[in-house]
Amino acid sequence: MTIRTPDQQHLLEQMKHVAEGLGRTLAPFTEVVLHDLLDPSHAVLAIHNNLSGRAVGDPATELGLARIADPAFPQVLANYPNTFPDGRPAKSTSIGIKDQNQQYIAALCLNVDLNLFRSLQAMLGQFSNVDPAAAVIESLAPAAGADAIRTHIEQFAARLSTTPRALKAEDRRALMRELGDAGLLEMRRSMETIAAHLGVSRATVYNYAK
Repeated sequence: MTIRTPDQQHLLEQMKHVAEGLGRTLAPFTEVVLHDLLDPSHAVLAIHNNLSGRAVGDPATELGLARIADPAFPQVLANYPNTFPDGRPAKSTSIGIKDQNQQYIAALCLNVDLNLFRSLQAMLGQFSNVDPAAAVIESLAPAAGADAIRTHIEQFAARLSTTPRALKAEDRRALMRELGDAGLLEMRRSMETIAAHLGVSRATVYNYAK
């Protein structure tokens, strides 16, 4: 039977609450594991959002054993690459907990399932994708005068994943054609508005409109 001082036992009990709180906050993407390093053969004291298939009472990992053997072992190891038993890639952070005598008694570990985030990234990328070839000119909110011109310029630049002032010369010529087709060049002071928004001279805008 593992013998713990009252202070060590109290610290372990408090760390259980920390692990539970982190588990609830980071669910379902992050496994949170509390290791009792005073009992390495049955180190897993608590596990939340179980992604690794381990259970309470399972033995310490290599990292836990290294901490037990060396009090000078780094207390925080953050964002190191790891792998779940089934081969899924993970990103892990391990925090060693010391008692008042500077002895490692516990470790709090966070294991992030990178597969879940990569799937989300792929879905978000697909969802936000637009088809520049469609070239449909539409505004969901009516705008008039200079506001309509600026809105169109912003939308044109966004389709090219850039900003109005970073548009290349050929892109600016295409923009002027779109503005002309939309009837926006007929508006009062249209050339001045376009020049100001593109950061070029009015003469340059007239040249792009030829």
